[in-house]
Amino acid sequence: MSLFPRLRWSRSRETEALQERVSNLQAALQQCRDVAGRWTSFRRDASIGIGTLLLVFGFMLGVYRDSITETGSSVVRAIGLTRAPSFEAADTHYRDGEYAKALDLVRPLAEAGDAKAQALFGVMNQRGRGVAQDYEAALQWFRRAADQGDVASMFYLGLMYAEGQGVPKDDAESMKWFRLAAERGDPQSPYNLALSYAKGETGEPDNVSAYMWFSLAAARFPASDALRGTAIARRDQLMAKMTPTEVAEAQRRSREWQPK
Repeated sequence: MSLFPRLRWSRSRETEALQERVSNLQAALQQCRDVAGRWTSFRRDASIGIGTLLLVFGFMLGVYRDSITETGSSVVRAIGLTRAPSFEAADTHYRDGEYAKALDLVRPLAEAGDAKAQALFGVMNQRGRGVAQDYEAALQWFRRAADQGDVASMFYLGLMYAEGQGVPKDDAESMKWFRLAAERGDPQSPYNLALSYAKGETGEPDNVSAYMWFSLAAARFPASDALRGTAIARRDQLMAKMTPTEVAEAQRRSREWQPK
């Protein structure tokens, strides 16, 4: 019996076995590729996801260029867990008559240099709200806030000099502070300036200047504010004492006046 058929059969079995092993290896290799592809995709997607989250948090917190380790406290403050005391909270307590709570919040803010807090703390000292009335302390806090450009403090300084609160009454100094506040947009200071000019508190009455400031006050007060009508009435009363030339000059000054 020839051995060739058996040899051919034996070789055929070996070939089939080899092909099966190759197929198994190819299947395993493909499986590895699939796994690797899925992991690469996952890493890419995960990276995109993490980057997106960082971008979102960055825009929300305004610190996108900072390290993620630096934003933890900002996140807490942003969602209100450890919110720092604010002037708005102190002002709300003050308006609600909760002076002790307002004082607890406003004093450290004022001492830290917050101009609005300094102005409110000055008012509390001037009026004796939450603290014993202390004009000297009020003046100090108003001056510190005014030095930072706080308009309300300029108005209160004018008022305290006009009434001699904690300082000798000084109409010239009062008008200086009222003018500074008026030039920065305060609505009540023009009215007080107009009264000072009308009364001649620093010399002879100046109806032209008084008319001008009454007009500016009327323009700044809301229509619903009673002081707007009062400013207009006062201005019209002055008009009866003025010549047409003086009225025209006062009106020209009112039109051309610009705040600083």
